[in-house]
Amino acid sequence: MIANTGALAPPLDAAQLRRVAEHLDAGEGLDGLAKEFALSGTKDLLASSARALGLEWIANDHLDVATDAVERFPIKLIHRHEVFPVERGDGWLKLAVTNPFNFDAIDSVASALGIEVRPALAEQETVQRLIKRYLGVGAETIDGLVAIQRQSGAVEMLEEIDTEGLEDADGVQEASVVRLVNEILAEAIEARASDIHVESQEAGLKLRYRIDGVLQRQPTPPAMNQFRAAIISRLKIMAKMNIAEKRIPQDGRIKLRISGREIDIRVSIIPMLHGEGVVMRVLDKSNLAFSLRGIGMSESVYQQFDKLINMPHGIVLVTGPTGSGKTTTLYSALAEIQSEDCKIITTEDPIEYQLEGINQIQVQQKVGLTFAACLRAILRHDPDVVLVGEIRDLETAENATQASLTGHMVFSTLHTNDAAGAFMRLCDMGVEPFLVASTVEGVLAQRLVRVLCDECKQPYMPNRDDLPDDFPEEALSDPRFRLFHPGGCEHCRQTGYRGRKGIYELLVTNEKIRQQVTEQVSSDVIKKTATAAGMATLRDDGWSKVIEGITTVDEVLRVTKAD
Repeated sequence: MIANTGALAPPLDAAQLRRVAEHLDAGEGLDGLAKEFALSGTKDLLASSARALGLEWIANDHLDVATDAVERFPIKLIHRHEVFPVERGDGWLKLAVTNPFNFDAIDSVASALGIEVRPALAEQETVQRLIKRYLGVGAETIDGLVAIQRQSGAVEMLEEIDTEGLEDADGVQEASVVRLVNEILAEAIEARASDIHVESQEAGLKLRYRIDGVLQRQPTPPAMNQFRAAIISRLKIMAKMNIAEKRIPQDGRIKLRISGREIDIRVSIIPMLHGEGVVMRVLDKSNLAFSLRGIGMSESVYQQFDKLINMPHGIVLVTGPTGSGKTTTLYSALAEIQSEDCKIITTEDPIEYQLEGINQIQVQQKVGLTFAACLRAILRHDPDVVLVGEIRDLETAENATQASLTGHMVFSTLHTNDAAGAFMRLCDMGVEPFLVASTVEGVLAQRLVRVLCDECKQPYMPNRDDLPDDFPEEALSDPRFRLFHPGGCEHCRQTGYRGRKGIYELLVTNEKIRQQVTEQVSSDVIKKTATAAGMATLRDDGWSKVIEGITTVDEVLRVTKAD
């Protein structure tokens, strides 16, 4: 449960311990002191301190905390002294502390509970993660809000306010609600969440983060339920929405700076059975790095795709379900070909990221500025490359093919299950098959798989019977072959995965495929033709990444189906 990693570092002497105590009491960082003591960092310094003091060292937050220890512990002491109860026995309590020299904290706990306290040393970040895991996001703020409500009852009034008068509420209450919402947002950013779901359920408020494409429930204190309306109203104010309107869907945008990082958040609010539901898409501008080589393309796919996007005219399509990384791939393609002698114009709904040196147009459906209308106007601005966010209808599809025929390179997206299905999708919209055949130069289908955490992934020898039938036999014949299981550590929030990469299926149109599209043969036939010409399917690329130790068999099965 608890690892004594402090044994790896020598214990500190009395003079060094005094220096550590002075730094901790003054609230100063320990990195400089660790360097002075020839230790690798704060963690080693604290581990050595624990050894010198004869205390147990809690190396990380991956431990089973006793439920009864938390349930019977005064919450206010946790936040006041930055401690956390770990284990409770007959007349004693093991307490994780961040400052072993803060005897007031230990005495306060012992006095409040009337039992012996056995301190164990942990990093500040470890204790904070324990608080969030076992008490929930916003636990400290909720504790303060409940105290205010008991004193004045004013917070409860915020729940009833549905006018702009919310801005005039008592300053202390408003600051507390602001702090609570900010904590939810900051925690999501720290967790690398792409979406934040605030859901109104009959049982109360549910908070979920989508991390690496998978929704994860976030623990929240039960008391947060009584502030549901205040939280949603605060989000509406931040997104410049009408807080009095609760009957229709609303969309807005929040721009923030969190820990020095610029964050753009798209907010959607929809009335549900038990109250309004909020979904926020998080766009972290600090993580912008659009690169075709960085999104997981194999070298062969990269070389072929690079040739396609550098063609003088034609249509290149990227297909896949919502959230499969299509926009990132197209932005990466634009970044690859961008230059002073190439004019690039995009039309998007919405514009997710602002790209330097590229002209971007936001679709405005309410005033008639559709993809098709934008595309007609764009062609009068003498572009070399045009990106259409999505081909949704016949008018947009026809305009895209005409733009291609008049010497423009057109990039766009479609919702199809594989690359071959894009041709039939355009034909089903009403575009003439011969136009589809003559203009579409290539189709890239993609999915996103979670990447194994390098810190905790675990190798194993697979059993052939446990693998899918289409798993490559040649890999199994290699005695050195190993697959990996996801582990779980503090770096990946105990999931075993950290980050995502794409798997790709690139269909390059050849003469035989053009003929088949003109004849309107089925997408299965086109796919067989492309495979015979050397196309690796999504499944093939997925297995390659499993063999390379990038992801797992389960991830490939989750996002693809057998060919």
